[in-house]
Amino acid sequence: MRAAADLVVLGCSAGGLRALHVLLSGLAANFPLPLAAVCHTGSEDVSLLCELLARSSTLPVQEASERCAPKPGQIYIAPSGYHLLLGVDGRFALSVDARVGYARPSIDVLFQSAAEACRGRLIGVVMTGANSDGAEGLQQIRRRGGVGIVQRPDDAEASAMPSAALELAGADHCLPLEQIAGLLNRLCGVVR
Repeated sequence: MRAAADLVVLGCSAGGLRALHVLLSGLAANFPLPLAAVCHTGSEDVSLLCELLARSSTLPVQEASERCAPKPGQIYIAPSGYHLLLGVDGRFALSVDARVGYARPSIDVLFQSAAEACRGRLIGVVMTGANSDGAEGLQQIRRRGGVGIVQRPDDAEASAMPSAALELAGADHCLPLEQIAGLLNRLCGVVR
């Protein structure tokens, strides 16, 4: 069975470290897609974030780098201070363009560039956060035929981000954090 997408993009902010830990620990070891995440942690040390997340994931976790082509079964974390984009050539690009919604990296920038590059073969996930970053990007993903998943606001540590995403973009699936990994596994035809 072919996966419903070519890439999964993840966005979170306040409470995001826990959210990523829960989601990544639930993915199957044979998860077939690359994942790219923007997490507003407030920390400059993305290598430490990668190290912490790798402890709970069966998949390798690394900082995204310029011109890197995302590989199946790998998790890429946006570097601090740079927007992470996916180019139409399928490779990551980093940008120091102006902050978007007070954030760099911006979830919207990743989601919107990936929506264009993947032409609908994309899954976007918005989780806990204290702002509206990700809402416009999720709207673009869904408009282009991709799948939008949003953590239930009443389940999120900070409900502003998932609430904003639901209000602007809606969702194909809105569920508690603990169920998102299982849904991703099913969408990609794998079992844990």
